Amino acid sequence: MMNDTHTTDSSPLLRSARNKVVIMYLLWDQEPQQYLEDAIAGVVSQTYPKNAIEFLLVYNTHRPEHVSAVPYIEETLAKHADKLPHTTFLPQKENLGFSGGNNLGMQWAIDNGYDYVFLHNGDAYLGENCIEKMVDAMEADKKIGASQPMILLHPETDLVNTAGNAFHYLGFGYGNYYRWKKETVDVPAVADVGYLSGAGTMLRTDLLKEYGLWDEDYFLYHEDTDYSLRLKMQQYRTVLIKDAEFFHKYQFSKSISKYFWMERNRYALLLLYYRIPTLLLLLPILVLLELGLWLFAIKGGWAGEKKKVYQYWCKKEHWQLWWNKRLKIQKTRKITDREFLHNVARGIFFQEKETEHPLVLYVGNPVMEVYYWIVVRGLIWW
Repeated sequence: MMNDTHTTDSSPLLRSARNKVVIMYLLWDQEPQQYLEDAIAGVVSQTYPKNAIEFLLVYNTHRPEHVSAVPYIEETLAKHADKLPHTTFLPQKENLGFSGGNNLGMQWAIDNGYDYVFLHNGDAYLGENCIEKMVDAMEADKKIGASQPMILLHPETDLVNTAGNAFHYLGFGYGNYYRWKKETVDVPAVADVGYLSGAGTMLRTDLLKEYGLWDEDYFLYHEDTDYSLRLKMQQYRTVLIKDAEFFHKYQFSKSISKYFWMERNRYALLLLYYRIPTLLLLLPILVLLELGLWLFAIKGGWAGEKKKVYQYWCKKEHWQLWWNKRLKIQKTRKITDREFLHNVARGIFFQEKETEHPLVLYVGNPVMEVYYWIVVRGLIWW
């Protein structure tokens, strides 16, 4: 189903002067009633020419016990049709998941000849010059493969959610500058980051065609990390556009089930992106880390999820799946492990104070720091 709710007239000169952008807004279940109005206000506020924007809304259906939000979405879009750029609504009959829903939007942007696609989380909204700032920065440097805005919290809009994400050399990821005052974040206007937040990120459609969409085998967590690393392997930059702002109604989740996906996918990243000699050099610190993680798993009540991770990787078909991905990445990569590991994170710093632990801060982090400088930087030359 596709509903074109509004088309803005424009001059041929203006249309040809600006790159075409899809704002891909992904929602599911009852999220539209919570977030759609603010998201629409953000789209309407854009300083970028509306004739060069497509607002693409993908609704990933609803929980069995709830009613569909499709009528509400259609009514809300119709109410704002005179202010919105051209809009396409794609309601789904089944939940495609985060990666699948975003991939649908990316493929739509490719098929319809757009230059960029901005992935827009359901619980977020755009600052007024966000799209313009991001396109301008990416047009100024073609080596920027993908970018993200400064993602701020809501309603604490002066505090940072993430100013780009840090990638730890043992496969962990976390948001940079979480809950810092935005004016205290001292980084360049265009700053290289470990990987981009999937909550709000702008991608080039030509690179999506060349290097693929998001990998749906991750299912949950790290698909944004994987795509960022894929671009880095091809010598593209992944950057924060500091002056572009995006607001996220972020809520920290301690769901036990997330630990399985985070750990399973962390192993996948290590397998896919490091050369075998690097993995062998990292083995001692990885074993030490595993012992520590088991302590936390037992104490935190997610030992069962940790066990499931091992069970997953004990199956031959799972190794074959990820090993085939590894072969493709390693065959086409253009940077060395030494280059890749030059600016990675060396410590783990928690986003939420309640998840911090003195053992990590005062024992684990110093050990990982020393190991990085002596072993990783000292011995890895390939």
